[in-house]
Amino acid sequence: MNAAINTFVLVLASIFPVVNPPGSALVFLGFTSGATPELRALIARRVALNSFILLVCSFLLGALILQFYGISIPILRVGGGFIVAVSGWKLLNEGSHKELETPADGAPGTRLLDQAFYPLTLPLTTGPGSMAVVISIGLSEATISTPADRLIFVIASVVAIAVLALTILLCFTYADRIQRILGPGGTDIAVRLSAFILFCLGLQILWSGGNELLRSVIAAGPAPLLHTQ
Repeated sequence: MNAAINTFVLVLASIFPVVNPPGSALVFLGFTSGATPELRALIARRVALNSFILLVCSFLLGALILQFYGISIPILRVGGGFIVAVSGWKLLNEGSHKELETPADGAPGTRLLDQAFYPLTLPLTTGPGSMAVVISIGLSEATISTPADRLIFVIASVVAIAVLALTILLCFTYADRIQRILGPGGTDIAVRLSAFILFCLGLQILWSGGNELLRSVIAAGPAPLLHTQ
């Protein structure tokens, strides 16, 4: 029982600061500022479900998938960090005045619903940082000796991810409460500040991955020169 509690706390404490549902709620609010409360709640449920599925798959299969395609975690961070930075920069310029776009067929909110996975789930909510964390946690399963302990480790980790997804759901669903409390001007300031933090976070993720790649190149040393007679 103690092992399950320790694993639950460890996984939740490792992922929560990276995902940061309260802070991400302001970014979510900026992207859905033109949506009705009902539509925003529907999108929040989809983002929470997508986040749960994405993190569980990353935890269970992430290392295997990366190995199969020959993708390293530093490359994942570089690519994902670039996308996060671009999304943050775009939201920073738009602020909370982003209007809900209506597609040509006249169905309001359809385009926003299509964005529930990209970019609202990946990479804005559960991006390369959180995926790298859960993949690293999943790799530690190999150090556990007995099958019973491995099962406890997996169940406790999945429960921790489920609690995180529930927190995302609550924060995103009631993000409009922040708008009512802060008012239009305060909400725009908060959204732009969160967008700037998101932009910096994307640069940090990109730099972290690039730094690891650079160190691996330096550690490998220069390629030997071929001398021809």
